[in-house]
Amino acid sequence: MAGRDGETRVTVWVALAANLAICAAKALGGVVAGSPALLSEAAHSVADSLNEVFLLASVRRSRRPADERHPFGYGKERFFWSLLAAVGIFVTGGCFSVFQGVEALRGGGETHEGYAIGLAVLLVALLAEAGSLLRAVLQVRRAARAAGHGVAQEVREGRDPALRTVLAEDGTACVGVLLAMAGMALHLATGQVAYEACASILIGVLLVYVAYVLGKGARTHLIGEAADPRLRDEVHAYLDGQPEIDSVTALLTMRLGPDAVLLAAGIDLTAGYDSETVEDAMVRVRTELKRRWPELDQVFLDVTDAAAARNVKSSPKRPSSAW
Repeated sequence: MAGRDGETRVTVWVALAANLAICAAKALGGVVAGSPALLSEAAHSVADSLNEVFLLASVRRSRRPADERHPFGYGKERFFWSLLAAVGIFVTGGCFSVFQGVEALRGGGETHEGYAIGLAVLLVALLAEAGSLLRAVLQVRRAARAAGHGVAQEVREGRDPALRTVLAEDGTACVGVLLAMAGMALHLATGQVAYEACASILIGVLLVYVAYVLGKGARTHLIGEAADPRLRDEVHAYLDGQPEIDSVTALLTMRLGPDAVLLAAGIDLTAGYDSETVEDAMVRVRTELKRRWPELDQVFLDVTDAAAARNVKSSPKRPSSAW
């Protein structure tokens, strides 16, 4: 995961550098051309640049080791900063773009001086955004290949919120630039600013939708999302197959970070084992669980009181009610 984090940091830095350069060019071109669509795209780039800073902070802070106040580590920092990025897209990008479009419709101006500069700026921006998007897509493809599933599933279920946010931002940026270019071109061809104003509103609506999707995902992780059902089923099958375990009475999981899962399992023991044998078996089972599934960062195996009383010979030095 350390190598994956390094790759994610490079991807975010590439996106940040592209967005800072594009933001300055869009803002200058928007002021010169007086284009609401271009100014909307400048706001979009401001939001993206701020979000990249959030994502860089999330990658660094989430890797801090566990301590007394945070015994399960800081993995959920990734989800918190991703939520802030979603809020940034909504406020700075989406709301400002809709406002610019509505103001253009109310103004009704038909001037389009300097639009040649504006279109040139957008073309350069499109190339830069496409380059940043290509890098993010390549990283997603590698992650999907490593996980053994398709790219679409990796985009939907990807564990790295920083990479997912960059991918969403860059993809939205490319679509937004195309909408702005279309609006400016129609404005030039017809002399009607309504086309450009509508493009600005569409950009805002697109950003609001992307912010909603990213925020919803971050919220799900923050309130405690279960691990993948496939992982849960595999762990359940492994525990059921152990001779010392008669049945699994409960199996709960929660994702603590992009690569960390908490597992708590309630188990019923097979009759006839003494406490020392059971303890050795539980150590073996816990070790094997972490070896097979390295993402199981915290593993708790609990023997129910009824099972302990019925199946395990009590020992004053070796309590057997929980493992």
